[in-house]
Order: sequence, then structure tokens, then C-alpha cells
Amino acid sequence: MNDTRILAVTAGDPAGIGPEIALRCVTDPGLCPPMRTVLYADPSILRRAADIVGVAPSWHVVEDPREAVDDPGVVNVVDIGVVARAGDIQFGRAQALAGRAAVAAIEQATAHALDARVDAVVTAPISKEAIWATGSPFLGHTEMIAALTKAPFADTMFVVDELCVFFATRHMSLAQAVAAIRRDLIDAQTRRALTALRVFGVDMPRLAVAALNPHGGEGGHFGREEIDHIIPAIQAVNADIAAGRIVANPVAGPVPADSVFHFGLEGRFDGIVSLYHDQGHIATKTYDFDNTVSVTVGLPILRTSVDHGTAFDIAGTGIASPATMAAAIRAAARFVAYNDRITAQYGG
Repeated sequence: MNDTRILAVTAGDPAGIGPEIALRCVTDPGLCPPMRTVLYADPSILRRAADIVGVAPSWHVVEDPREAVDDPGVVNVVDIGVVARAGDIQFGRAQALAGRAAVAAIEQATAHALDARVDAVVTAPISKEAIWATGSPFLGHTEMIAALTKAPFADTMFVVDELCVFFATRHMSLAQAVAAIRRDLIDAQTRRALTALRVFGVDMPRLAVAALNPHGGEGGHFGREEIDHIIPAIQAVNADIAAGRIVANPVAGPVPADSVFHFGLEGRFDGIVSLYHDQGHIATKTYDFDNTVSVTVGLPILRTSVDHGTAFDIAGTGIASPATMAAAIRAAARFVAYNDRITAQYGG
């Protein structure tokens, strides 16, 4: 056995591409790192996915993921017990049964991570509509896993190459995001980003905060958010850095958003605080869509994820690329080295 650590891989919404890309990853030694992987899914769904992608593994169904074997011809499976017949799930549309399967996989994998039966959880895409059809109140994976782990907060950290991108706001309209850009929010998110960088191995972080307005606001002519909120927040954090209360390099910013991501990707910064969802998503995904990985920060467990959706339009065709799923698995294998730091910082 190459590595005793275990990755839990949830197969996502069974009406989408999740089972296909997850199965491709765990059956291709060139895509997966040398660690034991366990799929959390219904065996019926995985068998259908195997037919679609053209693989014929041996199935090793386990109750405890620690029973997983390290054999490239074997797929380890924790049976989530939701979908007995794959034909009950129609490809390409949101449905409550598929949502229940997605939720069950997340719940079981998270429980096993909390019990230290697995070292990380890697999640394939789910459908928010299908989740909501089950009666779940959660906006998605992140909120659900935060509740399951009783985490006081859960932030998204995108990882692309060596750059980490954090988000001051996420799932809200652009108008709501702009209204939310206030000093206390930027202050708190900047401090949490610095902590996360240290947790994930950057002992002296170099962080930048993106500007909201063109050219950083041009002294207030293009908006006052920088003057009234962003700059004072950065100054407060930097005062604590100067006093030795925070271990980090001085935070830069606000740096105009049309250049800050370029600077980060060329190595000037370890992390960037993006002020709204698309500001950071567009930059990272344009640079490298397949290798941009989402890591959830603030949980007492390690969780990585693909950064794309269920691709209902191509589900069941076998043409979905497993590249981003493979990148999420590789990221989990990379960051398990920091599990002790994760537990110490976020374990309560």
C-alpha cells in the first residue's frame, strides 16, 4: 500500500456528471494520487456510470471506509442506501430522489471525517434545486457541511497553482454584495484569510485585498467604498501586524481588480481577498478552469470540491471531463499534511 490515508469522494447528484467523473478518477491511476479512495454513492448509480464511461472494476462495498483496499482494479464503495434502481433517476433534471442521494452521501462522508475514519472529503457537484426539493434549507454543500460539523463559519478558498483566493461575499446578487462591502466585513474576512493561509502552510502570508471600483475608485470619483470601508479595514489589520498581534506581511490593497489576480498568479501574493463571487471566479477559471479547486475553510475537517456544476446537459453521455475532479482529489492529498493545523484552528 502506498499511503495509509483515506479520501472520501462523494459522487454528487446522480442525475448529473458527478458519478461519471468520480468513477473515472478512482479507476485511473494517472488521475488519482497514491491514496485509498472510497466512493460514497449507491452501487446501482455507480454501475450505470461504469457502463457509460466504459470501465469494469471490481466493487468492494464497505461499511467502514477503513476497510478500503489499495488496488487500481477495485473501487471501494460506501453504500448510501437511497437509490436501489438507477433507472429511477432521470439524467439531466433536478429531482427529489437525486437530492436525497446527494445529501446522504454528504452526511455519511462528513460523519466519517469527524470520526477520523477518513482524512478528507472530496465532493462532486450537486444540484441546489434537487437539494431544496428534499426540504433541505441549505444553499449548497458548504452550508450543509458547516451545519453537520457545527462550524461557526465556512469560507471558500479557491486554489489555483500556488495562489489562494478568498471571498468576502459569495452567493448574493451583485447589488447585495456591493451593499455588504463594509469595514467590519472586510476586516473580518482579511483576518480569516490570513489565518487560513497559515493553517495551510504559509507561515508568513502575503495577502492582497482587491478593490471594488475601477482603478480602486480614483480617490472617490468612481465610488467611495475604498475610502470609507476597504482602506480603513486594511489599516486596522496592518496595525495589528505591526504590533505583532498577527503574524503576516503587511496586507496590500486595495489593489485594482484588473491587475491583482495577475500579480498573485505571478507570485507576488500568496492570497487575495475577492470582494464578490464573480470577481474571483472569473479570474481563476479563465486562467485555469480545470485546475481551480475549492477548499472550505473554517471546518474542523478537510473538504475540497470541484468548482463547477452538475452539467445536466451532458449527464449520461460519458463525455464529461474528469480533470477538475482529479484536481480536487489531488488538492485533498496535498492538504492532508495540514490536518493537525486544521483541527487545532477550527476544531473548537
